[in-house]
Amino acid sequence: MSIRLRQSMEDAYPSRMSARPLIIPRRDPVVYSDWNPTSPIGKEQSDFYEQNGYLFLEGFFDAEELNEYREEARSLQTASRTVESDEIIREPESEEVRSVFAIHESNPVFQRLSRHPRLLAIIEYILGSLTYIHQSRINYKPGFTGKEFYWHSDFETWHVEDGMPRMRALSCSIALTDNYPYNGPLMVVPGSHKQFVSCIGETPEDHFKDSLRKQRFGVPDHDSLTALVKQGGIDTPVGKAGSVVLFDCNIMHGSNSNITPMPRSNIFIVYNSVCNKIGEPYSGQRPRPEYIATRAGL
Repeated sequence: MSIRLRQSMEDAYPSRMSARPLIIPRRDPVVYSDWNPTSPIGKEQSDFYEQNGYLFLEGFFDAEELNEYREEARSLQTASRTVESDEIIREPESEEVRSVFAIHESNPVFQRLSRHPRLLAIIEYILGSLTYIHQSRINYKPGFTGKEFYWHSDFETWHVEDGMPRMRALSCSIALTDNYPYNGPLMVVPGSHKQFVSCIGETPEDHFKDSLRKQRFGVPDHDSLTALVKQGGIDTPVGKAGSVVLFDCNIMHGSNSNITPMPRSNIFIVYNSVCNKIGEPYSGQRPRPEYIATRAGL
């Protein structure tokens, strides 16, 4: 039996296997815990995440915590400009630092942040279990030149290229700078997390080498994206530095380029349930590197 045939029989969310895009209803829960008065978020917040696929937490970190993270992020950006490393991703049309990966492993400050008790309590409530970090990075989007991140579902890539079996993961985006509607903030399509867009185009070998700079495979077709936006609209959860956005692994999201003078930077940490550990990639290709998709010790 071929790898592709075997995958199509076992795969709950097949993608990049057909000449035509498909929209598949979600087959997994969104919130894995039952709410009660001792839960770390309110009932309205829990219901909002269930229905919309994201939750905005204004002013989650205080000024002292935020300053520490900002200073460390600036130092890391400066140091990365003169360092050649696989973990440092540069902009597609320049050598400006776009992202620095695996910060929860290489940096003590961000390692502590990744284990923040109040943050973990909310994440483990939503995912209904203990978690581990699938991926972490800092995204830098400087004023005037910061490039866009095209529309995508993270789960589509993590499923196809990393072997994440089910939708039991979420992303945590921590704003290091004030986010405005006009400086390239995160945009999400509310409700899109309940539908999986199966993308077209076979995954090239070592796709990550290009996709981290500019993604071309694993992105939605125009008709599917239009249908999702007509149904749910587009939200831009923006606010002051220190705010947090938690968003489901399957929500359709992206961001515009930043042509304003105001930079936008954020810490991005992906938490996956220990009950949802990654296996062999559904593409049938070799796994992406450890700094992109954690496998060690799983």
